[in-house]
Amino acid sequence: MRGLAEKHVIVTGSGSGIGRQIALRFAEEGARVALFDINGEGASETLRLIDEKGGQGAAYVVDITDQEAVEKTVRDVEEFGPIDVLVNNAGWDKMANFLDTDAALWKKIIDINLYGPLYMHHAVLPGMIKNGGGRVINISSDAGRVGSSGEAVYSACKGGIISFTKTVARELARKGVQLNAVCPGPTDTPLFAEVSSGAGAEKIAEGLKRAIPMKRLAHPSDFPGIVCFLASDDAGFITGQTISVSGGLTMHG
Repeated sequence: MRGLAEKHVIVTGSGSGIGRQIALRFAEEGARVALFDINGEGASETLRLIDEKGGQGAAYVVDITDQEAVEKTVRDVEEFGPIDVLVNNAGWDKMANFLDTDAALWKKIIDINLYGPLYMHHAVLPGMIKNGGGRVINISSDAGRVGSSGEAVYSACKGGIISFTKTVARELARKGVQLNAVCPGPTDTPLFAEVSSGAGAEKIAEGLKRAIPMKRLAHPSDFPGIVCFLASDDAGFITGQTISVSGGLTMHG
């Protein structure tokens, strides 16, 4: 894709799943990728895969729920050059009916899925403005658009990320900073396996496959194309948009 070579990119949650595949694709496009993940082993493995293909990258162990750590790590990355692209991908959930959960679980879900991206934006956006522009792609979820049983607080966070993306896209459009949201549908990732574990997990997965017009769960490799496109020169007039990648499970427009 046009305009990605030598760009400096941060991908959060790049130690596995969707984030790993996004990071690998950016590296293949010639970008320099900073891998942010609380799982150091996972980030190191992603970096190894990038190195194997001759790409450029660096791994950083960072907890995105810690604002001070986020600010420090972003400054470390900026020592190698301005940040051109931020992909907020890191997320976490635990599936349960809302009335069976408590405030401790709500806080963990909100800290990771809402506060974490807010901290990343707050750390990265000033540099983008100073340097005349940049791209942010926020990985939200179709749960934030249409709801998802057993994921009330997660859905609230992801819906908040969509609204936040649109609002900041308006605020920064004249600064050259473009923000868009990508909404995965059900995806075969380690997180999906974790949140849907237990009795009936296989039944849940099969039910989702039947409901999806393309008759399968998404794979992590289904997302890097749209993310890299939104970061590329080919998406130079696109901002504030929400794009679902769900095999047709949800359709809007």
